[in-house]
Amino acid sequence: MTRGCRASLAGLQHSFAASPISDVGNFLEQRDPQAWRQCRVTLSIEDCGEPLVEISPDVSFTSPHPYAAAGAPYGEQGPWFLRVTVAQRLQAAQARLSKQHPGFQLRLFDAYRPLSVQGFMIEHEWERIASEQHGGSFKRLDPIAQDEIRSLVETFWAPASQDTTSPPPHSTGAALDLTIVDPHKRPLDMGTEIDELSERSAPSFFAAVRGEKERHYHANRTLLYDVMTHAGFHRLPSEWWHFSYGDQTWALIENLADPESARPAIYGRV
Repeated sequence: MTRGCRASLAGLQHSFAASPISDVGNFLEQRDPQAWRQCRVTLSIEDCGEPLVEISPDVSFTSPHPYAAAGAPYGEQGPWFLRVTVAQRLQAAQARLSKQHPGFQLRLFDAYRPLSVQGFMIEHEWERIASEQHGGSFKRLDPIAQDEIRSLVETFWAPASQDTTSPPPHSTGAALDLTIVDPHKRPLDMGTEIDELSERSAPSFFAAVRGEKERHYHANRTLLYDVMTHAGFHRLPSEWWHFSYGDQTWALIENLADPESARPAIYGRV
């Protein structure tokens, strides 16, 4: 880890130790996202060399895959791949869910995502928002409107960086987006769709809301969090659907939870 990040990490560790919030993910959710993101991407990576493997059919898959259907250029390598250990931990999460709620399944929305797809989808989101909000093409908008759209998209989509020291999480094969479906294959209502670019996508958004529907949304998010974290995953502080094991986000949370660990990420860009 770099010297600058050591200082940033130490500051976060000090703040967490002084905070009444006991869960690292919930603590980070309440912080300025720029602070933990800037620290995350400078954490060192010591890639363990595990290959990508196809994900077990124990879980359910979104079909058609949303990004492939939009034209994202996957080539020969599709999205339903993860690193070996990550795939095994996903199976463990499914086993826990099945034990607690027979017939329920984890449903994957997205897993491995090469840089080509990351870049394509960022531009796809620019165009989608430009069309919805302005009724035209992103390229035809004035610079101020373009900057506003870029800022919104960047709060949820990591840059398609070519820098191997700061890879987008999904490009490592260590991150996945998912939800839960019931025995009738109906997705549990989490209060938003996956990839909604709004504050409602924050994991704890509905935690303090008193309405019955909102309590239901939070309970469903909590169930997903429970089965994934018991399998060793950490949740991205800004998205209820995004979990990872072994990437830089995971390493950041590990180091905050245990200041003596000094853990690097074990998966870099594939």
